[in-house]
Amino acid sequence: MSHNHNDGKSLNRSINPSFHDILQLRLLRRDALKGAASLAVAGAFPLSMSLTGCATGGLKRTGMLGFSRVPLSMADNVRVPDGYTATVLLSWGDPIGHSSGSPAFKHDASNTADEQALQTGMHHDGMHYFPLPHGDHGSVNGLLTINNEYTDDGLLHTDGFANWSAEKVRKSQNAHGVTIVEVRDRNGKWEVVRPSHYARRISARTPIAISGPAAGAPQMQTTADPSGREVLGTLNNCANGYTPWSTYLTCEENWDSYFMNSGTLTPDQVRNGIPPRGRGYRWEEFDERFDAGKHPNEPNRFGWVVEIDPYDPNSKPVKRTALGRFSHEGACHTLGPDGRVTVYMGDDRAFEYIYKFVTRDAWNPRDRDANRHLLDYGTLYVAQFRDDGTGAWVALTHGLNGLTTARGFRDQADVLIRTRAAADTVGATPMDRPEWIAVHPATQEVYCTLTNNVRRGAASERARTHRGA
Repeated sequence: MSHNHNDGKSLNRSINPSFHDILQLRLLRRDALKGAASLAVAGAFPLSMSLTGCATGGLKRTGMLGFSRVPLSMADNVRVPDGYTATVLLSWGDPIGHSSGSPAFKHDASNTADEQALQTGMHHDGMHYFPLPHGDHGSVNGLLTINNEYTDDGLLHTDGFANWSAEKVRKSQNAHGVTIVEVRDRNGKWEVVRPSHYARRISARTPIAISGPAAGAPQMQTTADPSGREVLGTLNNCANGYTPWSTYLTCEENWDSYFMNSGTLTPDQVRNGIPPRGRGYRWEEFDERFDAGKHPNEPNRFGWVVEIDPYDPNSKPVKRTALGRFSHEGACHTLGPDGRVTVYMGDDRAFEYIYKFVTRDAWNPRDRDANRHLLDYGTLYVAQFRDDGTGAWVALTHGLNGLTTARGFRDQADVLIRTRAAADTVGATPMDRPEWIAVHPATQEVYCTLTNNVRRGAASERARTHRGA
């Protein structure tokens, strides 16, 4: 899901043929409309799944779930099929049960920023359930790890945007990020366990490590962090994923919305949508690092996949730069026959790309700690479709496929920090806002949901416009 009023605006100024254009050419090659009614997009354009990182499956079809459909309705309530019930488990502002305290939610929005840091964040998005204890497969006690994508500051504060202050900025930042709570099934009813050793909040102010090829790069260094290896916070956490070693992957989506530039925009800032003026959060007024004109490297530290160990409340989250920097919508993994892990990802913006990352090393199912840095080493690929019905995964590796120093890419860190520009360069296929990606557990078919591109079909005009721009 996306929460960005600017989603329909294309940032892609390449002249790479869009998926829509390629599909039209494919249909023409198939003799116009003959048999087109049965032509599935995924079937017409299969990517090569022979690359290592795609698993073999052994599951059998078990049929549909069997519940009756829910009728269409415009009513402002939750509707479920007959025989099912829906109850509220956790709402914004609910205490998480942290060992240091659990401040109660105040319905007049008068909770302080410090209290919000111990309360459930705002606007849940992706989430995952991790059974307790670690290694168990039960479903009566576990850890619910929840993204908190954005805030409605008109509701977050007693007087909304009036009398804007540093306290309001801190509260907004503390309502972003990720919420981890322990839950259990007691006599058929789920409840939050309070207090819980595992309960914690990870917010836009939490220290987070930076790892992988971009860690320590000059473009990641700031006045506050000259090492380029630690950043405060994760934000706009949209969709998610998890790993075979039971860690959580939270995805930074529309991170550009939090920045502005009081000076001159750089080409990379333009490519990633950073505006010359703020878009509503107003963080830069009391947290200067969100003014990219004053701190041009700070935006480079957002737009990553963040790995979190829910079982260790003292562990530091890690931004895995090997997986690329863009508006991440989901991180879906599968295992290859050799044990290597593939992570599929979509860039949730009009005319952006589909990616996958394949680890260098195999997952070790017997030693969880051995997988701690597995996502730091491997190859990032971007999808390229062709009008003959074939496709390819093109490696985003420095020195290959035009990603050279002569073409403006200084090293692998630069390729990953400027992932979109690298994908432009290698001829990736612009898509209609790639969001959720799923892998069929039996067939290993990869499915991607393309959504809400208001300029779909206008790609040819887009290319002509950009050539003349």
